[in-house]
Amino acid sequence: MFSKSKINDPSPKPADSSAPKTDKGPDMAKPAAPQAAPSEFKASAPKAKPPASVLSSDLHVSGNLKTTGDIQVEGTVEGDIRAHLLTIGEGATIKGEVIADDVVINGRIVGRVRGLKVRLTSTARVEGDIIHKTIAIESGAHFEGSVQRQDDPLNGKPKSGQAPAAAAAPATPAGH
Repeated sequence: MFSKSKINDPSPKPADSSAPKTDKGPDMAKPAAPQAAPSEFKASAPKAKPPASVLSSDLHVSGNLKTTGDIQVEGTVEGDIRAHLLTIGEGATIKGEVIADDVVINGRIVGRVRGLKVRLTSTARVEGDIIHKTIAIESGAHFEGSVQRQDDPLNGKPKSGQAPAAAAAPATPAGH
């Protein structure tokens, strides 16, 4: 019955032999929490950031993609993408809305782009609106659409003091 505590004890010491004589019993003499704490600490410790998910050039995705991590698209995506860092490769095509903290566009996007930092490289082709906090457009990039700066472009909130016309109109219900 007491052999279980001996198995968990890494090195019995003479002082440990007197511990089971307490009126709390052998299980209370050696608390299990200190032994479990190192493994709990390892589980809750910050993990290394996983590498970016890569959608290869021969991959065609129909549907939305959402992650808190990073995505590198080299193929074709027909759908919306939400990520932390999104890199669009030179041969990639996205048809849908893109939302990310950082967006680096080397390829083609047909749709709206929302990002804290948006960068169009010289090979970028964007057909749609860009809503950003900061933007960089290299010479040679092709862009058709509007550019709008917002303090929080990921949530679609306008700059302070401004209200989009579409959001202001439905503020009062019709017929009231």
